[in-house]
Amino acid sequence: MINRRKFIGAATAAGMMGILPKSVRSMGKGLSVRRELPVIISTWRHGLPSNDAAMKVLEDGGGVLDAVEHGVWVPEADPENRSVGLGGMPDRDGFVTLDASIMGPDGNAGSVAFLEHIVHPVSVARKVMEDTPHELLVGEGALQFALEQGFKKENLLTPGAEKDWKEWLKTAKYDPVINWENEPNKYHDTIGLLAVNKNGDVAGACTTSGMGFKMHGRVGDSPIIGAGLFVDNEVGAATATGMGELVLKTLGSFLVVEFMRNGMSPQQACEAAVLRIVHKLPENKKFQVGYIAVNKNGETGGYSLQPGFNYALYQSGKNVLLDAKSYY
Repeated sequence: MINRRKFIGAATAAGMMGILPKSVRSMGKGLSVRRELPVIISTWRHGLPSNDAAMKVLEDGGGVLDAVEHGVWVPEADPENRSVGLGGMPDRDGFVTLDASIMGPDGNAGSVAFLEHIVHPVSVARKVMEDTPHELLVGEGALQFALEQGFKKENLLTPGAEKDWKEWLKTAKYDPVINWENEPNKYHDTIGLLAVNKNGDVAGACTTSGMGFKMHGRVGDSPIIGAGLFVDNEVGAATATGMGELVLKTLGSFLVVEFMRNGMSPQQACEAAVLRIVHKLPENKKFQVGYIAVNKNGETGGYSLQPGFNYALYQSGKNVLLDAKSYY
């Protein structure tokens, strides 16, 4: 007699695979290959120094949650980075508002959204995770909590970002450009960073100031667990970058992890999640979305809608920048 729970689980997995093209449905049949641990993977070229900082924590005996937090501190504190923390692009009204999330191997998570005046929103997110019964705090409430926790209130609008904003005000045209992250060596996008320590424990962090010149109050995918970031210590982790609205509409990071749970490699899972956007969201041709993923065996993957997405991988003693393959 077939166990009802197992039957339902198998039917659900089959249903998920059935909506994908045949070429993707066949991808989950390979065997997982054990890679060297620890491994750290993060989005964009600012992931290189972030990976260095995270790996140092692990090499010094620190925990995997500390590693991902310390890793994303690097771009958060960089005044030249126009999309994370200090120096992030303001919204159309001139306010720098930040989103961040963090998730550990125990399944616990914390996040903040629409947070102003705090350089390291990822650390406020961790405090939400560890010191409150909640998972997400937003706006004035998130700021109040941060100040009560001892975080310093600062002006995040740097002269460079303010200059760019005032230049934008001349036309006030909101028209996100694909891969604006790579505009001339100062623009980046969300930093999403995933780590697996030598014991196979997984954690992740994601932090951003969101799209430049967004509507005041807009929140993207980065602080939403399951959209911009998802960690499952039985399987692995994924994080997203690019146009958050497309990621939110497909719960992209959760989807990547679930594809891995059902047998896909991290690379195959990232590709399948991008295909979900292609087939479900007609606006996909106008924007960029990139995913990176890692499983407990240390296998990694990255894939994007459009050409131009890259990610940093630190494994086997080497920290390198890789160009992701893309759908278009």
